[in-house]
Amino acid sequence: MIEESAGLRQQRGKQAIELAMEGRWREAVLANQEIISSFPSDVSAYNRLGRAYMELGEFASARDAYEKAIKIDPYNTIAQKNLSRLAGLEETSVDADDAPYARPQYFIEEPGKAGLVELCCLGEPMVLAKLAAGDQVHLKVDKAGLTVENSHGHYLGMVGSKDGPRLIRLIEGGNRYAAAVVRASPENVTLIIREVYQDPSQLNRPSFPLKGFKSPRAYVSEKIKHELESEEGDEEPGYNMMATEEIEIPETGSADYDHRDNEE
Repeated sequence: MIEESAGLRQQRGKQAIELAMEGRWREAVLANQEIISSFPSDVSAYNRLGRAYMELGEFASARDAYEKAIKIDPYNTIAQKNLSRLAGLEETSVDADDAPYARPQYFIEEPGKAGLVELCCLGEPMVLAKLAAGDQVHLKVDKAGLTVENSHGHYLGMVGSKDGPRLIRLIEGGNRYAAAVVRASPENVTLIIREVYQDPSQLNRPSFPLKGFKSPRAYVSEKIKHELESEEGDEEPGYNMMATEEIEIPETGSADYDHRDNEE
């Protein structure tokens, strides 16, 4: 009977994790609430519930979930760190259907097509504190350069001189790009920017330099994945993405790119 109960708890936990990894946060809330109703001392379920509420912008409910986790396990590092992160954040409810999560293919470094970029001239710390790995962001060309905004139009920072001028020329030439957060803190924001459309006029012009590119790497959300799968008391990493094993990328014609922009 005990083994059967443990098996049911594990199965439900796995389902809740899958919902969260797909960005289906409202469903993840319900799934974890069902687990807690059957297993009221499940610290991992409270942590997952807190994460789901955080992603929905329902910070008061997130605090409540993490505080309940702390009552069960006072030394739980996941709950402790998220309560610290929640301190001072304002309630900003997000529609689950409009959650700004990037598609998985955005997180693949690909020669000429995608690359990692660190932002400079960062925005307000309180805005940056709400960023999480996997959030989709938007590029905007203006007089200052290539700026980056979150889904609500709040300024996050600028793409630096290494990549900004090249990407601006390509955007003005008709290319289109998607961008998502890889690492985020009030002191540092790293994006992965991917070319999603190449204008015919930009043929053979790489979006990112080929020189020094070793092999494609995929990124997954280390912070969220670890937190969702952790058992009680596990240490959690920072709010970032981790590079996974090298992966094989289908041929996309990027080998035909010339190096006109690679020396810039």
